[in-house]
Amino acid sequence: MTSLLEVNDLRLSYPGKGFRARPAEILHGVSLTVAEGETLGVVGESGSGKTTIGRALLGLAEPSSGSIRFDGRDITHVGAKERRRLARDIQVIFQDPYTSLNPSLTIGDILTEPLIAQGTPAAAARTRVADLLERVGLPEDAAQRLPREFSGGQRQRVAIARALAPEPRLIVCDEPVSALDLSTQTRVLDLLIDIQRRTGVAYLFISHDLAVVRHISHRVAVLYRGDLVETGPAGPVTTAPEHPYTQKLVLASPVADPVEQERRRTERRKLASNAH
Repeated sequence: MTSLLEVNDLRLSYPGKGFRARPAEILHGVSLTVAEGETLGVVGESGSGKTTIGRALLGLAEPSSGSIRFDGRDITHVGAKERRRLARDIQVIFQDPYTSLNPSLTIGDILTEPLIAQGTPAAAARTRVADLLERVGLPEDAAQRLPREFSGGQRQRVAIARALAPEPRLIVCDEPVSALDLSTQTRVLDLLIDIQRRTGVAYLFISHDLAVVRHISHRVAVLYRGDLVETGPAGPVTTAPEHPYTQKLVLASPVADPVEQERRRTERRKLASNAH
């Protein structure tokens, strides 16, 4: 498959806290790719650097070294004007559907505003909004309502519709279901999968939850303290991992079977004792 996104030897540091504090390096030479129409799941615990990769891709964090190429173009240090152009092709779905939507705007305004800003005529924008609402499973009259009138799952569907509005080629999904209950998580993940099948959009799917990543991803990249420790097809990485840290993530995933859950606890204890 053709690579749409190429991250090569990416390093990123944040300023240290306090006088004479050394910069804290968050990413230690991470390299990964996302193909056209593919989902790459990036998984790791808090502080692993997974969200920092997304921030660097979106221009919200400045890499110390390395490169980010999108569709063959180096976008590592592009200016504000080029970043606005890239917004047509690269969109984002944030973690919290409650804070990512402007509470004072109707859903129609939230979805129409970026389209009109990109030059879409008002009538065409309204038609596009109706299509987007249908695509994400919301009624057409949702356009006249405010975000507070919707559940968390419905708000995340609005956020997905907003990301789809400019017909992007890549969407950065930053923990997009972690604030939702389990049944709603599954419905939103299935919606994202269905949208990908119909549109060919690629996802960089960031999550701490290995079960969620396994559900949606074609390939998985595992980050541990800023290092890429394992990558490969989702099946092998999430069921028969090679790296001890990935094994720990798999064993930490909850299962309904109490016998299997106890086996995982035993294996976790063995891993912990071997580490010491």
